[in-house]
Amino acid sequence: MSDTQNEPMQDSNNASNSDRLAGIIGQVKADISLNHDGDTRVLLEQRLHDAGIELSPAEFELTLAEVSD
Repeated sequence: MSDTQNEPMQDSNNASNSDRLAGIIGQVKADISLNHDGDTRVLLEQRLHDAGIELSPAEFELTLAEVSD
């Protein structure tokens, strides 16, 4: 048994896109509640970009509405 990792870990982060999106929604809501002074649309776009999640324009608008609730 070896104490070192010589190969990449497979499936170490196997969260679904819907789970990741839910996490981003939570993060953006938290930012807003902390009196984030920026544009919520831009903040959401940046979080999605950083996570590598692409949404259709309709999905983005629905997500933005959810964040803004």
